[in-house]
Amino acid sequence: MALPRILLIDDHSARCQQFTTVMEFLEYRVTCAATVDEPGLFDDLDEVLAVFIGDGNDRQAAILKTAAEKAPDRPLVLLRERDAAQPVASAIRKMLFEVLQWPAVYADVFALFQNIKALPGVNGDRRRPGFDRRRTDRREGGVFRLVGNSRAIEKTRRLIDQVADSDATVLILGESGTGKEVIARCLHRISPRRDKPFVPINCGAIPGELLESELFGHDKGAFTGALTSRQGRFELANGGTLFLDEIGDMPMAMQVKLLRVLQERTFERVGSNKTIQCDIRVMAATHRNLEDEIKENRFREDLFYRLNVFPIEVPALRDRVEDIPLLVKDLIKKMEAGNRGTVTLTEPALRVLMQYPWPGNIRELANLIERLAILNPDSTVDVQALPEKFRQYGAFEDALPERDEILTTQQGPSSAIRELTEVMSLEQPLPAPQLPEQGIDLKEYLSDMESDLISQALDECNGVVAHAAKRLNMRRTTLVEKLRKYDLQR
Repeated sequence: MALPRILLIDDHSARCQQFTTVMEFLEYRVTCAATVDEPGLFDDLDEVLAVFIGDGNDRQAAILKTAAEKAPDRPLVLLRERDAAQPVASAIRKMLFEVLQWPAVYADVFALFQNIKALPGVNGDRRRPGFDRRRTDRREGGVFRLVGNSRAIEKTRRLIDQVADSDATVLILGESGTGKEVIARCLHRISPRRDKPFVPINCGAIPGELLESELFGHDKGAFTGALTSRQGRFELANGGTLFLDEIGDMPMAMQVKLLRVLQERTFERVGSNKTIQCDIRVMAATHRNLEDEIKENRFREDLFYRLNVFPIEVPALRDRVEDIPLLVKDLIKKMEAGNRGTVTLTEPALRVLMQYPWPGNIRELANLIERLAILNPDSTVDVQALPEKFRQYGAFEDALPERDEILTTQQGPSSAIRELTEVMSLEQPLPAPQLPEQGIDLKEYLSDMESDLISQALDECNGVVAHAAKRLNMRRTTLVEKLRKYDLQR
């Protein structure tokens, strides 16, 4: 099977060479061109994963426009020098899928290609429409897109894919602030009902006496103040998806009426005897343990079983700390898209955030990033600029190795090679391996050795990742990434 191909249009020869070396190390083929007009450059686009454009060209806007016209279904990425003084013009940014700072750190490159591969239509996914730059809203994509590459979030993605094509009722479980509505919106957007309404309602935020009217609507004169007839959420969601957030806070009286609608798919407006049919898919979410609520007689058992057809548990942020750098980057992009400022976090600051337990989950992280952007507009934030409750975790960083290096052929070995060296630096010296007469595949040999050593460390530490990471002299998050890479069980 041919390796994925990348187009690079850049008249900076040294940067082209660096980029090609790094991409080939990551197992991508690169086609370089100094100009967008080079003959045959946009032939065989089926093999092309993305188009990269080098920054600094006098005709940059024209090159981007031409590339967008010749490769309309391929994401455009601007390769921008890390020390560039001027910001990217808003007109140019609108044409881009992403801006990649160069020389790039491994985390940014990895995250970029994960996001590219997650686009509809990539990797032979013919179920969904291909990437269309004209129909992609960056702000909407940032809100309704699952961000992260941890094993926990990958499991959630698989569950979403499994249930997307059906009309089964989905119950989304998780702590407050984990993004349960994001999961619901993602599921709706890849379902057959994607072109119909997605109607959310927070069952815990509406008084019980008004909730029935909100859900089912009312006729004129049904109660004092009902001056006109009004559609309820079930009618508004007809053909689409109704999302019942915080279903665990719904009053018992309303639970009975909801159960009837879920069973019969019919209802009446308040003050009316006319039966209305509804064709909807129901999703519900709660931060409560509904089985405990049933024991306390606060939630109906029959409604629970009606809702719990396909449960999806959303992981807490503390269980996916390796996703924090990607989440921070995504949150900053959303602030920039909304003209709410920007901020940059250093690697040590990110590592400190990865040590914090995050009781408020992603909502707490989003609030922190917005606060930092207000206090440090267009600035770089290091550990010292973080709030005090985060700075106390900086003490653990002194004993930890650097997370990533700059991926460039001019600055020593890459992080992957350095980390492999760390893995091999065990207490007992290893005997020097002998090169067979017929030669070996060095890359495969080193990968097998790394996988074996990681498995040994996990066995010795009874599967405790933190202890195994200490045994291997690497960060816990780095080891988690390698467990996913080699498909090893904890």
